[in-house]
Amino acid sequence: MRLRVRPRSDLTDRLLWQCASLLLSYPDEDRLANAGELLAHLDGPGREQLSSTLAALRALDPLQAAQHYVETFDMRRRASMYLTYWTAGDTRDRGNAMLAFAAAYRDAGVAPPCDEAPDHLPVVLEFAATVDPAAGRRLLAEHRVPIDVLHGALAEVHSPYASTVAAVLATLPAATDTEMRRAQRLAAAGPPAEAVGLQPFTLTVPPRRGETEV
Repeated sequence: MRLRVRPRSDLTDRLLWQCASLLLSYPDEDRLANAGELLAHLDGPGREQLSSTLAALRALDPLQAAQHYVETFDMRRRASMYLTYWTAGDTRDRGNAMLAFAAAYRDAGVAPPCDEAPDHLPVVLEFAATVDPAAGRRLLAEHRVPIDVLHGALAEVHSPYASTVAAVLATLPAATDTEMRRAQRLAAAGPPAEAVGLQPFTLTVPPRRGETEV
């Protein structure tokens, strides 16, 4: 007998994306409280994964949580949440890749964020959750490889954020063999690089507060 695969609920995914956006943003008490409220409307593995991150962050005092966030995402290149960093790296192509995110936001009737890059994972998740789920899902699915690389980097250091990224990945189509191999190559070799021709671009390449190779 062939088992039927239960389709994912669009509303469930939107709730999960919004909660993940809050948990992957710079931590503060309001964001954590809002994430906790959203979790009450979720169930299954996604809720467990998000709850694991929330519990770990709540176990830290605000200063520790902030320091941990900076050390995790701003001081490790491999934990970059800037999705085009892994698809275009330090090349002139990154400008066009960033513009594609901004264009998707404008097409949905909203302005790109003015205080964060449009390809920052929490921004994309919030867009998918609250503005245009179809366009947001497409952006996330098209950048599954960078999200896979991010998850691998976080899991490698046993970061509590890894379970939240895993929950996001579970909302996306399964990775193909080609995508898995590409993620493995990126994790090993790093993002694309270009030695010359970068002067016209002043994009912020993470980490922004100093960096430490791992």
